[in-house]
Amino acid sequence: MLQFPTIDPVAIRLGPLAVHWYGLMYLVAFGSAWLLGRWRISHHKTSLTARDLEDIIFYGVLAVVLGGRLGYVLFYKPGHYLTHPIEIFYVWEGGMSFHGGLIGVLVMMFVLARARSYRFFLVADFVATLIPLGLAVGRLGNFINGELWGRPSNAPWAMVFPQTGDGLARHPSQLYQFGLEGLVLFALVWWFGNKHRPTGQVSAVFLIGYGVLRFVAEFAREPDSFLGLLSLGLSMGQWLCLPMIGAGIVLFVWAGRRHPDIIKK
Repeated sequence: MLQFPTIDPVAIRLGPLAVHWYGLMYLVAFGSAWLLGRWRISHHKTSLTARDLEDIIFYGVLAVVLGGRLGYVLFYKPGHYLTHPIEIFYVWEGGMSFHGGLIGVLVMMFVLARARSYRFFLVADFVATLIPLGLAVGRLGNFINGELWGRPSNAPWAMVFPQTGDGLARHPSQLYQFGLEGLVLFALVWWFGNKHRPTGQVSAVFLIGYGVLRFVAEFAREPDSFLGLLSLGLSMGQWLCLPMIGAGIVLFVWAGRRHPDIIKK
């Protein structure tokens, strides 16, 4: 059994300015996306331009924050926010949803593709290769904050998180997600996207990969206390992953049938 290390949530103090670790992780996540995007553009892995990348990063920040917050409100605590609507804007109290952020990014990509006369999946395939490392950094931020901990466990690496208040050793599920939906997913999507593929299949691999890896990791993660486990003993996160996996499979097959010549090469 391990003890969660005491980590100051403030990473940098500059006089009255305090930069928190989680905010710093957002900066690192979008910074990594910019660097990876520049590499793909300079190595002719996409027909998008540096200006497109800059707009994707700028509007992507807004899409992630707005979509992530609204997703949390609608998917996880709709009743509470219906009776306390002003608290929707209390973002400093936490409460973000990956699936909501994904929807926000989908809307952003659709608008940008229409404005630049690009095919939607040309933009989506490019963005799909940039996301996983950002997810890894975000999960590392969750661990540093001592939040989104795992279920009780007797594993040798199980950890006591003081924030739980119960003294139970738990799975460090944030690190599982850091490895699975972060590093493993990045390796998979980056490898798959580095070869010429039918337009849309890179996005499909991201959807399937994230859905499966998150679904697995959720078995070790403590479900939200205000929701618990839902039908079939699955968490809300797992239920939200199922349509992702289904959509990814359909998209992969559809994209392959549209461009069978690419698959045969």
